[in-house]
Amino acid sequence: MKFFGVRGSCPCSSDTYRRYGGNTSCVVVEPDDGHPIIVDLGTGLRPLGQEWAASYGRSGPPEITALLTHLHWDHLIGLPFFTPIQQPGATMTLYGPPQEGGGLQAAIDRVVQPPFFPVEVKELHGGIDFHEVADDDLAVGSAKIRVRLVPHLGTTLGFRIEADGVSVAYVSDHQAPHDLAGIDPGVLDLCDGADLVIHDAQYTGPEFAAKEAWGHSTAAYAVHVAAQAGARRLALFHHDPAHGDDEIDRLVEEAGRLPAAARLDAVVGAAEGLTLELGPH
Repeated sequence: MKFFGVRGSCPCSSDTYRRYGGNTSCVVVEPDDGHPIIVDLGTGLRPLGQEWAASYGRSGPPEITALLTHLHWDHLIGLPFFTPIQQPGATMTLYGPPQEGGGLQAAIDRVVQPPFFPVEVKELHGGIDFHEVADDDLAVGSAKIRVRLVPHLGTTLGFRIEADGVSVAYVSDHQAPHDLAGIDPGVLDLCDGADLVIHDAQYTGPEFAAKEAWGHSTAAYAVHVAAQAGARRLALFHHDPAHGDDEIDRLVEEAGRLPAAARLDAVVGAAEGLTLELGPH
């Protein structure tokens, strides 16, 4: 699997973000069957499209599947900049959360259209097949995908991808409880014994105290979730735009020293370009 965007809230660009990157959420999981699965469509989707154009051709791999956690801008804004979906004949199967007032496709159509964007989704040359999911179980190629609702602002999903004897849980945006202790049953279900948990770690403790209803978690709470779920590894994700490389280094180091972190094999900070080879243990 590879991280193409790890930032939360908005993309950032300066030397302050050189090592962890400034693109917003986008991760790719590539099982051995050659059917890649994109998770979230933030600005990291653009460099993914460029990489796929170089390796597969401009239309990308024959089958493109994407999982969308929710419709906040930082998780959706990369869609019209994705090279494969700009090509005639290319198709994407997109799974995302149900929406009121017309459904998932209608909600995305309302965002990707003038005056917010120069063209509409239907004017992109590729085709998108929209599917609404909530507490569901899916099969994509050889992969099994568990979908659960996750506490956040607006209808939000988390995903667990199981393939080749490996499990990856993705909980990018997670409203931690005010006591930073209890864990939502759906989140525990996703993270249970996972080989890797990718989890919201946007805030420091003091930041959470000031923004405890803003929909996110602390790095320490991410460690707590992974440890309580019996996961093997944790990738701290959805870095705050106010946190540059040095601050994230500090947060990762502090998280790794927490007593609960001793129950994990590793705690890392997700960074653009980071590739992880996961295998059965």
